[in-house]
Amino acid sequence: MAIIDCGTNTFHLLMVETEADALQRKIFNTRFPVKLGEGAINMGFIAAAPFERGIAALRQFNAYIQVHKADKIIAFATSALRDASNGKDFAEQIKRELNIELQIIDGDREAELIYLGNRQALPLSKDVSLIMDIGGGSTEFILANDTEILWKQSFNLGAARLLQRFNPSSPIKKEELDQIKKYIKDNLDPLYEAVKKWSPAEIVGSSGAFDSVVEIIHGELGGEELTLEKTGYSIDLKQYETISALIKNADLIQRKQIKGLTPMRFDMIVISFILIDFILKEFDLKVMRVSTYSLKEGAYFDFISKQAK
Repeated sequence: MAIIDCGTNTFHLLMVETEADALQRKIFNTRFPVKLGEGAINMGFIAAAPFERGIAALRQFNAYIQVHKADKIIAFATSALRDASNGKDFAEQIKRELNIELQIIDGDREAELIYLGNRQALPLSKDVSLIMDIGGGSTEFILANDTEILWKQSFNLGAARLLQRFNPSSPIKKEELDQIKKYIKDNLDPLYEAVKKWSPAEIVGSSGAFDSVVEIIHGELGGEELTLEKTGYSIDLKQYETISALIKNADLIQRKQIKGLTPMRFDMIVISFILIDFILKEFDLKVMRVSTYSLKEGAYFDFISKQAK
């Protein structure tokens, strides 16, 4: 089975043997940094160059799928394509050229799949967790426990969207940081109400930028290494604060020297850390864990569970 996740910054391909009980039989896993939102994400369309990058990535994915002879392909597109006036054109070209049916899903469905992935990656409890998934176009927040989603919402507060809106200096200036934090706060009213109602005990960071948290703590501070075998990590918040300060105080050249920071995140990582910092402080969360599973793994478990019924 092949699962494709067409995110705003990155396209992911995961191929899995579906007869396995869990995601232990990964056959192939890759990603392409397409940056679909480049230049025009806040104007509501995909510009020509990123549009073609996205098509090219899916052509390559399709070649991998043919080599591995996948029986089933499930493909999802999220924030950039659902908000773009030419998102439907993109999906139609993929259908016409590659015969892949690209589902452009809404924020609720995206949040649901993210929850399913996170729940498989690490043990949730009866206590409420605040799951956070930072994308390029949107950020999803899910309040949930081990059995159900209590509340979920997708906000157009993705790293690419905020980066283009504010275009901060490198390193970011205090007044720019304050401006971004105010904008985040002004756009999260429903989350404030939900947190007040459900009182989460922790933040669970869903893959993406949160993988970078693990990798940078490992690279710079000797923390635990991110491996394919392990899907859940506990984060020491003092170590997190150290690397957050490192990221925010660095210019682009300095960020390129940070151990554990992958090139595809050099430009957007500052915004991601601002978002994480804001949520930790604003809701006084003292526990952080990271799930290496997200939407594509959630889509796999969703498909398998429906097949079993």
